[in-house]
Amino acid sequence: MPRIAKGAIPSPNIWNTPRVYELENRAVDPEGAAEAAMRAVRPWDGATVLDIGCGTGYHLPGLAAAAARVIGVEPHGDLAALARRRCAALPNVTVHTAAAQDLPLPDAGVDVAMARWAYFFGPGCEPGLRELSRVMRRGGTAFVIDLDATRGPFGRWFARTVPSYSAREVEAFWDRQGWQRRPLDLRMAFERRADLEAVLRIEFAPEVAEQAIAETPGLELAYPNVLRWRHY
Repeated sequence: MPRIAKGAIPSPNIWNTPRVYELENRAVDPEGAAEAAMRAVRPWDGATVLDIGCGTGYHLPGLAAAAARVIGVEPHGDLAALARRRCAALPNVTVHTAAAQDLPLPDAGVDVAMARWAYFFGPGCEPGLRELSRVMRRGGTAFVIDLDATRGPFGRWFARTVPSYSAREVEAFWDRQGWQRRPLDLRMAFERRADLEAVLRIEFAPEVAEQAIAETPGLELAYPNVLRWRHY
């Protein structure tokens, strides 16, 4: 059994099927719109960057090309090991097996933090936000990218899969925390139809996934997201 950091919130899509999730990472946002939106708020050239919930480290090499130091944190030990292997030749990258609410980092040492589809889903993530406040350097910025469940077929499929999710409560939560937001109109673009179908099957309940597959012709689908950020 892999070591799982205490307090970790299970992420069945990547935890159970990391190879399929790799296909999803490759397909999401081929234009780089999410990175451009974050950079417009706070670039990370020469900075210390923290990637929370880094998974197998897909984004770490790209961050390391500009940042002075990159720290990946992933609660699933097997995924963290894959991230270390991926970044073995990058001396400015370190990966820890740890949870967002218990970061193994000193106070005030991070310039830019980001979490893509990991942990910070609204009510209940207060412990992780407290840890962010502890590790962020004055003048730093934290980003959270998450699905916008209020828009498009993807949001509708998500709402059917997770009926307990309340987009209204999530928005109210982030407003109370003082975070800013902007919508991101991302897309997924696949090379093979089988890959698109495999990704939909790890993202949604079985009956919802089959409907999503039936409703999605071709190799692309819209992926509405929201970017949130806070300056420290």
